[in-house]
Amino acid sequence: MPTFSAADGTRLTYHVRGEGEPLVVLPGGPMRASAYLGDLGGLAARRRLILLDLRGTGDSAKPVDPASYRCDRQVDDVEILRAHIGLDHMDVLAHSAGASLAILYAAAHPRRVRRLALITGNPSALGLRATPEERLAAARLRVGEPWFEEAFPALEAWLTGAGDFDEVFMPFFHGRWDDAARAHVAATEEQTDFEAGDRYFAEGAFTPDATRTALRALAAPVLVYAGELDGGPSPALARRTAELFPLAEVAVQPGAAHYPWLDDPEWFVRRTAAFLDS
Repeated sequence: MPTFSAADGTRLTYHVRGEGEPLVVLPGGPMRASAYLGDLGGLAARRRLILLDLRGTGDSAKPVDPASYRCDRQVDDVEILRAHIGLDHMDVLAHSAGASLAILYAAAHPRRVRRLALITGNPSALGLRATPEERLAAARLRVGEPWFEEAFPALEAWLTGAGDFDEVFMPFFHGRWDDAARAHVAATEEQTDFEAGDRYFAEGAFTPDATRTALRALAAPVLVYAGELDGGPSPALARRTAELFPLAEVAVQPGAAHYPWLDDPEWFVRRTAAFLDS
C-alpha cells in the first residue's frame, strides 16, 4: 500500500483502484476508512481511484496530536497527497462528511482543483447543515417500507435529542434495504474511528464566511450530488449548496439515499463519469 508522510510526520496511506485518469477520493463518516467506498459502484472502470485513509483510519497511522483530526487541520494532508502523486491539479470526489474537507481544500487551493464532485455531501464548511425537519421529511417518503414503523420513531427520537443513535434506523440511509446494504452497515463500526469523528467537527473547524469568499476564486466545475430519498443532504439542501460556487450543477439520483453507488451503481457511474469527463 502506498504511503506518504504528513507535515507532522503522521504516516498516511492511500489505496489505488482502477485505471485511467486519477481521481482523489475523500471518505466520510466522519473519519471512516476508505474501504467502505469499494470501487464506487464500478467507477474504477472509468477512473483510477486514489482513496485516502484519513489520519487515524484504515491503514493510516494515528497522529500524536488528536486535535489534528479536526477537519480544517487535514487540508494540508490532501495537498501533500496531491504533491506526492505528482499532479499539478486534480479531480476530487468526496462523500458525506468528506465534502467539508474537500470544500476547505478547494477554498485554500482553488488552482489545484480541476473538478470537484460532492457526493451526498455535508456542507458544514459553508455554514449549511441538514436540519432534523429535513431529515424527517425525507424519512417519511419511506412510509410504505416494511421496517418503517419500527425505524421512524427511533430516528425521530435521535434527531430531537430524546434518544441515542440506533442501527434500527439505518435503512433510511439506503435506497434499497437489501443484503448489500446490511453488509455495508455491519462493517461501519470496525471501519470508523468514532473518537476522531467527534473531533472532526470540533469548534473552530469552520469559518463559513471566509470559506464562501475564498471559493469565489474557484474556477473548477462542481457537481453537488444528492439522493432523492436522502435527508442529509436533501435535494433542496444540495441546491442551496450549489448556489455558493461560481460554477456548479446539481444531480439528484432517483430512488437513492446516502450511498447512491450502492442503490443504483449504473446510474451513479453514468452521471458521475459524465461530469468528470465533461
